[in-house]
Amino acid sequence: MKKTIIVTAIGSFSAQAVIETCHREGYRVVGCDIYSENWVVNSRDVDRFFQAPYATDRDRYKQFLRDVCRQEQADYILPLTDAEIDVFQEWPEAEKELGAVICMSGYEAVSLCRNKEKMEGFLTPLHICCPIPGESLLSVMEREAGSGYKNLSYPLVMKPVDGRSSQGLRVVESPKEMELAVELSRTRADRYLVQPRIDGRIVTVDTARDPASGKTACVARRELIRTHNGAGVSVYVFRSRELERQCHALADAIGIRGCVNFEFIENEDNEGRKQWHFLECNARFSGGVAFSCMAGYDMVKNHLNCFNGKGLEPVEKITEQYIARRYGEYRMGQA
Repeated sequence: MKKTIIVTAIGSFSAQAVIETCHREGYRVVGCDIYSENWVVNSRDVDRFFQAPYATDRDRYKQFLRDVCRQEQADYILPLTDAEIDVFQEWPEAEKELGAVICMSGYEAVSLCRNKEKMEGFLTPLHICCPIPGESLLSVMEREAGSGYKNLSYPLVMKPVDGRSSQGLRVVESPKEMELAVELSRTRADRYLVQPRIDGRIVTVDTARDPASGKTACVARRELIRTHNGAGVSVYVFRSRELERQCHALADAIGIRGCVNFEFIENEDNEGRKQWHFLECNARFSGGVAFSCMAGYDMVKNHLNCFNGKGLEPVEKITEQYIARRYGEYRMGQA
């Protein structure tokens, strides 16, 4: 009998690759999204579709999951966006209540991933990689009181410590802009991080880790064209022994289970050597996880393997290449 897996947010960038792999691996796929099925093309590819309430409405969303899991006899739940990750992060009894395995990293790992300030403090003394230094906006305000923020080195980046998809991110170029940014963020000053802006190319590394075996697999790509919220549209998949070493070490230190994505800013040092500045870890599939699958390693299948007991497959061959995505139109029905 087929196992049933519930996939959330099937209108998101990673959903098509996830649904295709789940079907290929023999799962019955139940899809959910906040929009109606006629608005979401992937609703045509799942075995059953449910329109979900917003995950930010915690009580309604939890009850929705209880009802769907009971009705569909769910074995696994695969959350695809940070909003759903946050629900399960705050719901320690979720697996027991839902009777399904939630395919994501554990509480401590996700807590680090969802707080950029906490992550930097954790990683800096480990010397695994080069995290971008940051300071809370509240601390900056207290230290710079009366200075007009003229003592800071510009340009700076301000972003929420728990932000996602570049939401709330601001680039600040001058003391005058900083004063305005402070006023706009004053009520949440303790929830904003101030960092130096580092120029370079965004690099995303899809990374999977199986705690049972300690094995890790990763596929890196340079993001050549991105959407405004940080999803890669055109990329170059490449290999780097040093970057892969850093990602293996990061996954071990954080305690990752399954697939996540690490983001870096790539540039060169004074001697022309590549260097990577750690930005963040998203405790979910990247929007471009299909790029890794096309390059030669099925991240979705191996993510599932970390929860069904099969374990990670080795990364045997990754083909360095350019990959781009395009959009298409689909007739979804009549009113």
